[in-house]
Amino acid sequence: MAELNVTEQQFEEDIQHSLCTHGGYCVGDPHSFDRKLALDTAAFLSFIQTSQPNTWKKYVSIYGQDSEKQLIHRFCDTVKKEGLLHILRQGFKDRGLMFRVVFWKPETTMNEMAHKQYEQNILHCTRQLHYSLKNENSIDIVLFLNGIPVVSLELKNQFTGQDTTNAINQYRFDRAGNDAAFAFKNRILVHFAVDLSNVYMTTRLQGPDTYFLPFNQGSNGAGNVGGKGNPINPDGYDTAYLWEQVLCKDRLLEIFNKYMNLEIKKDSKTGNILSERMIFPRYHQLDVVTKLLYHAKANGAGHNYLVEHSAGSGKSNSIAWLAYRLSGLHNNRDEKIFQSVIIVTDRRVLDQQLQDTVYQFDHVSGVVQKIDQNSQQLKAAIENGTAIIITTLQKFPVIYKEVDAGQHNFAIIVDEAHSSQTGQAAQKLKRALADTDAVLEEYAKLENEEEAKQKDDEDKLLEQLAAHGNHHNLSFFAFTATPKNKTLQMFGTKYEDKTYHPFHIYSMRQAIEEHFILDALQNYMTYKLYYKIIKNIPDDPQLDTTTGLKAIRNFASLHPHNIAQKTTIMLEHFRSVTKHRIGGRAKAMVVTPSRLHAVRYLLEFKRQIKEKGYTDLDVLVAFSGEVRDRGESYTEEKMNCTKSGETIKENALPAAFHTDEYGMLIVAEKYQTGFDEPLLHTMFVDKKLSGIKAVQTLSRLNRIMRGKEDTFVLDFVNTAEEIKEAFKPYYEETVLDEATDPNVIYDIKNTLDGFKVYQQIEIDTCAQIFFYSAIQKEGDLGKLKAAITPAVDRYNALTQEQKDTFKTTLSRFNRIYAFITQVCRMFDKDIHMFSVYAKFLYTQLPKESSEKIHIDDKVLLEYYKLEKGFQGTIQLEPSEQGFHSITGNAGHKERKKDPLTELIQQINTKYGTDFTQMDKVLLQIESDYAAKEEWQGYAQHNDFKTFMLLFNKEFPNLAVERYKQNDEFFVKMFSEPDMMKQVAGTIGGILYDRLRMSYEYPLPDNVHQYVAEHSNSKKYK
Repeated sequence: MAELNVTEQQFEEDIQHSLCTHGGYCVGDPHSFDRKLALDTAAFLSFIQTSQPNTWKKYVSIYGQDSEKQLIHRFCDTVKKEGLLHILRQGFKDRGLMFRVVFWKPETTMNEMAHKQYEQNILHCTRQLHYSLKNENSIDIVLFLNGIPVVSLELKNQFTGQDTTNAINQYRFDRAGNDAAFAFKNRILVHFAVDLSNVYMTTRLQGPDTYFLPFNQGSNGAGNVGGKGNPINPDGYDTAYLWEQVLCKDRLLEIFNKYMNLEIKKDSKTGNILSERMIFPRYHQLDVVTKLLYHAKANGAGHNYLVEHSAGSGKSNSIAWLAYRLSGLHNNRDEKIFQSVIIVTDRRVLDQQLQDTVYQFDHVSGVVQKIDQNSQQLKAAIENGTAIIITTLQKFPVIYKEVDAGQHNFAIIVDEAHSSQTGQAAQKLKRALADTDAVLEEYAKLENEEEAKQKDDEDKLLEQLAAHGNHHNLSFFAFTATPKNKTLQMFGTKYEDKTYHPFHIYSMRQAIEEHFILDALQNYMTYKLYYKIIKNIPDDPQLDTTTGLKAIRNFASLHPHNIAQKTTIMLEHFRSVTKHRIGGRAKAMVVTPSRLHAVRYLLEFKRQIKEKGYTDLDVLVAFSGEVRDRGESYTEEKMNCTKSGETIKENALPAAFHTDEYGMLIVAEKYQTGFDEPLLHTMFVDKKLSGIKAVQTLSRLNRIMRGKEDTFVLDFVNTAEEIKEAFKPYYEETVLDEATDPNVIYDIKNTLDGFKVYQQIEIDTCAQIFFYSAIQKEGDLGKLKAAITPAVDRYNALTQEQKDTFKTTLSRFNRIYAFITQVCRMFDKDIHMFSVYAKFLYTQLPKESSEKIHIDDKVLLEYYKLEKGFQGTIQLEPSEQGFHSITGNAGHKERKKDPLTELIQQINTKYGTDFTQMDKVLLQIESDYAAKEEWQGYAQHNDFKTFMLLFNKEFPNLAVERYKQNDEFFVKMFSEPDMMKQVAGTIGGILYDRLRMSYEYPLPDNVHQYVAEHSNSKKYK
């Protein structure tokens, strides 16, 4: 028996044998390769002459005996100008004659000539190709398309002591010269490093800076739960999928034709090219699009698909490729399956990306239309059969009654699918596009009413019922990294055990292990805030417990001392750590709990940056609308200016933040989802985060780029355990353990019936007005109000606890009914009529008069202490945890009032600790100023800026007077100018606010001293 050959040579032979036996290739001759031209000229000319004989004949009549030389020269010259990918798709011209360098496989079987041309493509698998004019280095395998080298493979074999690491280094240091074969965009388009277990890929060789991405299936196979690597292949190589499923003729040409694209980023002002990147699909992207297309082709329209792909895993490209492929998808009878592909998204960047990507494929304008004007534009696009339409969900409620979608099929791609897909806007999307005639026929069979086949224009009720559930002409393709239970039931795949799962998974775990994204929880630091509040008024008012506690917490979080101390910590960390990452370009985001917090933080950052003389850092802010504070009005655009004084417009903020001019971005709700900034390295969190919001927010950090090796989170509010719990459901696979029972809506209605708030005759009257009027008549709105008013009166007669329970249950009914009717068809007129009545009734119930409590003049911050808590990696583990079905249970809000002292005690119990005198907030200085009438006048009659100029001038004098009462603190303050400035700025802010108030009670005589010493400050410790 012969000894087993375990050499790299055997590996090469096995791959070549597979490709040439089953993959559509012929064995190539390395000696026929022209190293200077990087071309197999004989194969190139043979393809042109054989596949385009008439064009070649005309060409020879022009150039004669120089024809072959001229054709090759013209090809090489055009490739240098346009790039190889462009020439593969569009061909090239010489003297008015068009030459194709490849023929693509046609979408249908109807064109025999196109199939014949496709078969004339020549693919070679060539081993040990010597490519350089300078040396005899060779590459293990090169794949040629009609004489053009398009793919290279460097092979390694663990049995000989080497793996992909060695192959990657070979590419970086031995294959990155000026050799024509490796010219970016012009010859080999993709390079693979391959061993017996793993595959890595790059599209550009840049010496030591060459960046390889994993091209593996995942430990349990593509689309399944698992980690990095590939499953064991008992029938051959673990990496055999590369040559058997990706590099084989049909698939490789499909990738070149319909997937690869050149991403070009340009300067928005000058139009200059900033960067170019050749994109070859990752394996999970190729796999999900392939499987979705296969299922849609085999099963037609009318199916829902949920794709759970980790944040940062390239969903935008996956959506672009899927949209393009679905727009041209035909069934086995050569019939087009979908008239239009409609992408529902709020991401502006996806539009331009789609436009650019699809234009590279077809080179035809108008294939993609963005709905950026009004709903009538959307209506026209649908009715005209535009191939790919990009819109927001909010456009459909306006046109759903008007659009004539006929009986066409539509593919609807939902970008970042979440609970908004279960609301009224989503229902109206279905009503606009669904083939409701087919539903009415189904309804007629159930009811034995043939006349129901014809829609009565006056019967709005039947029209709405027909839009419920799934529809045979609508397919939904939902993409998200964080599916909810509703998302899983609406779009997920139901298994035999009645659980719901995603159709395809690329998990956070796999993405992190493959280093395609960074682990946002790898370097996590928490701070614990301790403080003590004291009462500042002689009496003890009764306050709403919930609102009062919230007001006190808000008082502490907005307290100038708190803002100042946290700003100091963030600035110190940014300057000592963040700014040195990613080659000095790293950026940070500050996540705040409100727009007012964002404004206060920006002002404090700018104050400290100016006082400390930092010239290498500027800060931006992002929030919506207008914020009024201390008599001033603030907007995002007013607060964001360039160094030259130009206003930064809202839509220009992401681009401005990307520049080296800005290092930090303070946000309030904005940019916490869908924001891709690879330079974002650090996140400072001063907001309570939980569930999906925590995952989406922190995942802004995980984007990879050259030089970015880690991330950092400094969290002032959340614990490590809370963040771990939030991430747990999304680490591997998100599962719904059981569907929501549609009968839950009847259970909720039975609960509502028990309150006897409404009567059936009122529901019928409401339905008669709403559904059965051909046109709205004068006074209908008043009649509708009159039908609901009796129920409102009965509601008002309930006890407070009954009111709370009824209103909460009614709200729950409205939400769950909207969801249930998205996933199943009820065919119940009565419950639908009640749902409309319930929606109107809820709008008429009295709004909760939440007691607004102004707490600032009632309490003082006596002690303040900020200490480091957890520091390290928040370790996630595989979990069986899933979501549970929705129930109809609803309760009532607990309402009670407590004395202010009791609320303060609750807060101090939760946030208190053992304080020292160095933690005490020194209120004496504030008291001294507050007692002086002239300072009250300064505050009442000057703006904050003028007041602070006066205060900063006077502050050192008063500080000297207090020196003896706390010499330890003041010695430090007078010896540290920065500390003096910070203390003065903090006290000044508080004093200005307090002096401008109209006090109901005077300050007590024994007011404590103010100014906190930050116990952990490295500078002042």
